Amino acid sequence: MSDPLKNAHVLVTGATGFVGQAVVEKLLSAYPSTRITVLVRPRGALSAQARVDKLLRKPVFDPWREQVGTEAAQRQTAERLTVLAGDLGDVPALPDDLDVVIHSASTVSFDLPIDEAFASNVGGPVNLYQAITASGSDPHVVHVSTCYVAGLRKGLSEERSLEHQVDREAEMTRALAARADTETASRRPQLLGKLVAKARSQHRRAGAQAVAKAAEEARKAWVTDQLVDAGRTRATSLGWPDVYTFTKALGERVAEDLWAGTGHRLSIVRPTIIESSLQHPFPGWIDGFKVADPLIAAYGRGALPEFPVLADAILDVIPVDHVVNATLAAAASPPPAAEAQYFQVASGSRNPLRFGTIVRLLRGYFSKHPLTDADGSFVQVPNWTFPNGPAVQRSLRRRELAVDAADSVVGRLPANNTTRKWISTIYKAKRDLGTLRKFTDLYQAYTQTEVVFDDANTRALHEAVADERKAEHGFDVTAIDWTYYLQEVHVPKVPGLMRERRPSVKPSTSADNLPQRDDVLAVFDLHGTVAAASLIEHYVWVELAAKGMLPAVRELGGMVATSGTYLQAERRDRGDFIRSFMRRYAGVNEAELREVIATKVTPSLRARVHAEATERIAKHRAAGHRTVLVTGQIDVFVEPLADMFDVILAGEMEKDSSGSWTGHLATSPLVDEARAAWLVRYAREEGVDLGASYAYGDTYSDRPWLDVVGHANVVNPDPSLYRYAREKRWPVHSWTTTAEGRLSPVVRSITGAGRR
Repeated sequence: MSDPLKNAHVLVTGATGFVGQAVVEKLLSAYPSTRITVLVRPRGALSAQARVDKLLRKPVFDPWREQVGTEAAQRQTAERLTVLAGDLGDVPALPDDLDVVIHSASTVSFDLPIDEAFASNVGGPVNLYQAITASGSDPHVVHVSTCYVAGLRKGLSEERSLEHQVDREAEMTRALAARADTETASRRPQLLGKLVAKARSQHRRAGAQAVAKAAEEARKAWVTDQLVDAGRTRATSLGWPDVYTFTKALGERVAEDLWAGTGHRLSIVRPTIIESSLQHPFPGWIDGFKVADPLIAAYGRGALPEFPVLADAILDVIPVDHVVNATLAAAASPPPAAEAQYFQVASGSRNPLRFGTIVRLLRGYFSKHPLTDADGSFVQVPNWTFPNGPAVQRSLRRRELAVDAADSVVGRLPANNTTRKWISTIYKAKRDLGTLRKFTDLYQAYTQTEVVFDDANTRALHEAVADERKAEHGFDVTAIDWTYYLQEVHVPKVPGLMRERRPSVKPSTSADNLPQRDDVLAVFDLHGTVAAASLIEHYVWVELAAKGMLPAVRELGGMVATSGTYLQAERRDRGDFIRSFMRRYAGVNEAELREVIATKVTPSLRARVHAEATERIAKHRAAGHRTVLVTGQIDVFVEPLADMFDVILAGEMEKDSSGSWTGHLATSPLVDEARAAWLVRYAREEGVDLGASYAYGDTYSDRPWLDVVGHANVVNPDPSLYRYAREKRWPVHSWTTTAEGRLSPVVRSITGAGRR
């Protein structure tokens, strides 16, 4: 067979991307005389060469490597493939003997911030064409774009230069300046005050630093949202559905102005929605989620009960090997100098795939190969009725409001297994609604489009391929059997979907396989974690032991009257609650209190220790781990547990000259961020590996110190911590003790405060 690019030197940008790596593979496997230079930027600790070495081990190259042998493949890449370190933000000096440039690099995201989209899809081509000019080469450039640069329109979109009067340089200048303007706006007191207030309401119990971190994250998210909205709004104001297609259209104009317009040869290849390969390098090859795949996956998981899509609308899908073959055929067929030619690699004109057909085929596939949910039950996929967009939006908004209301109510309920199950249900509902909202916002312009892409030039390009090469190098869209492609080739290879999907694996909560190490901590909170007891319960035990039943009941009545004050202090700041409550001990003699605790309170506290906590502590000790109890409780009260831990860190009370407590703390309470700071310093001084250490807590105020260890665990968590644990995939334990439930209703009514 002839080699249309015989002895050509080809530069490929975007070689690590989906299309780029397929282009490199095809050049290596089917164009034996070509030399290839790839422009690849270093990433982190990986050099450009290391990234390419890693790329060459990916599945796309497996068939070629197996065909020629590992040694031959290594020899060919060494002889034919050159790595040029750099990126389109700062293009290095290019070779001066380039015959072809295939520019496939771009940022494929519909919702990028406006400055990032312009820097990549407009500024990148500017830098590239300037670098090619400076190299002295006169290559034929194949600029890979997208059919959707046609914008928001109906009817036939032809293979020709886009008609618009957008000033790309002015748009570029304003887009790059948008971030500085938005950053300034994000620091105005009016906005920052609202962000801080919201962060404080949600994260106050985790400490001031948690509030500050959440507020700053919210500010950055606000900046990103504003820039994303700026890109989307500017694009739609000029006739494009999103900032991606808008900037890709301006990228085409860059190619026309700076390359074809200066006397060089240019081909612009516009694919539609690129999905897995039909044949080469093997049926179903794909690299990551592509445009249609999140919709397919969400549909298969039952997360899209409806979608704003027209049943007769065309989803213009094209296999990646068709795109690669068309790109290389265009590269081998340059236009005359100073001219540009356009090729739309699309299926909708001559072999349309309509949404009604897609849903029917997907239902058929998932009926035969259903996915399973977390409980192992088969997922029933929905039967779309194809409602109009506004109806879906109204339904989605009603469901979002209902879920938010349920989340707010459940968040105020007592923490127990039932409320945690409700929280899990709400968490899943929010996740699914978020998926539907994202897809609706991003894809509606594509799923309801009525544009059809002409492909007369591309059809002629295919016909010009030598007959003996058509089977391997052709791209005839009329030959695609959509039933076979979707059900047998593409859907089974969508990342995350398998014919038999097992239930998701939950994080292990077992302590049976703890590693044997002596540089590891196992840190436990006391109240609610190790023991089902609180500061208030300790006080009740002391009162009963020291004064008897009737005086204790009278004292308890006074405490009930002031319980609202304690609850407010606890919600405001855990340290405030401890300070406020411990004032009740003013005048207590410490020596006498120790005697009461040792002889009469210890049995009550030991009876309230969780059986699972005792077992877990013992297993950590058996593994050589240093067990630590960290609590805001006063040291006198935790002495009964001294034999269970290697280290106990507790609070101390201030004493007067007679040895009686003044009602004030001797040191600040060791809570939330103070615990995290203590842990970090202790680990540094003791040579402990926090990344391998364990921690156990039960309330959201424990979040700061749970975050600093590698193995965080939550025990009987409150709603806020449970939600956070779900996000972090931390193990959740339900620990109990036979002594639970023995308190009188009066005591239980007020002991919800201060579970520390």
